[in-house]
Amino acid sequence: MAFTLSVAAVAGAVGFTAGASHAEAGSRPEPVVQNEFDPLGPPMHQIEHAGRTVHYSDTGEKHGDPVVFMGGTGTTARAAGMTEFLRTTREKLNQRVISVERNGFGDTEFDKSLGFEDYTSDVKAVLDKLGVRKAAVVAISGGGPYAAHFAAEAPGRIASLHLAAALPPYGAKADYCGKSDKELTEYFGEQIRDPRKWWGYPADSPMHKIPGFTDTAEEDGARSYYLRGQKGDPSAQVHEQKLYCERPGPDMSRLKAPVYVYTGLKDASVPPATQARWSEALPKKPVTRKYDDSGHDVQYRHWDQILLDMAGYADRTPVCTGKKTRVLPGNEAARALEHGATSGSCAWR
Repeated sequence: MAFTLSVAAVAGAVGFTAGASHAEAGSRPEPVVQNEFDPLGPPMHQIEHAGRTVHYSDTGEKHGDPVVFMGGTGTTARAAGMTEFLRTTREKLNQRVISVERNGFGDTEFDKSLGFEDYTSDVKAVLDKLGVRKAAVVAISGGGPYAAHFAAEAPGRIASLHLAAALPPYGAKADYCGKSDKELTEYFGEQIRDPRKWWGYPADSPMHKIPGFTDTAEEDGARSYYLRGQKGDPSAQVHEQKLYCERPGPDMSRLKAPVYVYTGLKDASVPPATQARWSEALPKKPVTRKYDDSGHDVQYRHWDQILLDMAGYADRTPVCTGKKTRVLPGNEAARALEHGATSGSCAWR
């Protein structure tokens, strides 16, 4: 037999519960319910440009200092959210992060006719739409060649350039550049079929200390290759890898903005010797920060330093002394590190 409860009975039950807990509630702090939503990740937007739909993310206050984020190969515009483990620091530095999605990944349809110059055009169109004249640009891993082309074509729109474990499109080509399209399709098709493997980090990587980081990375991999029903189609990945083989690299001689290179000395994907090619291609010698505690995760392990550099605090270094994170001038930071402090936020401990 179905059991029903009258409205009066429900009201009575609610009243009884509230009455029974009233004294207890009165002895506790006044509850606070927020006025605004907390973000669940970088919100996506789109514009029409050059006959195609360009997708981008935009995180932070509209009046914040703009940062253009160019993620690694096979990432979407939401990959910028993988740096939000230091969101509080970013917000205190008043930074706004904008990321324009690349051809064939995530929301963005694949067009085999598009190249570096088209991506540069897309980035400029998004910045124009947002009313951003100049921004800091940070490129991670496979975002390096795109940053180089953007610097060559739009040097006046870069406030500072930050290359973190970034692949330079200069020097000798990678070995895979000699493989056929069929071989590349088979290889990358196998690699991206399981985003957990594609975005896996070694067991000793400090990334495992960040709650939810590896899950977020894997989810972005799934977004890259499956969101529009691609079902792991490697066409966009193969296309991007072939773009990386183009030589000669772009001429960045007109770039006047300061440049910073972040190198993990244990990086096997883009080794220090490979990253050193940036110095040869840039008109001025970059500030190079080398870290012996990092591999191909230096961009995240030392994201706090990158945030400071982008905000104009390149003369400061974040260090953990005792249980407190301090941002110290270079000489003081060096002395602190000599006496047991560790690099970056105390959260890494």
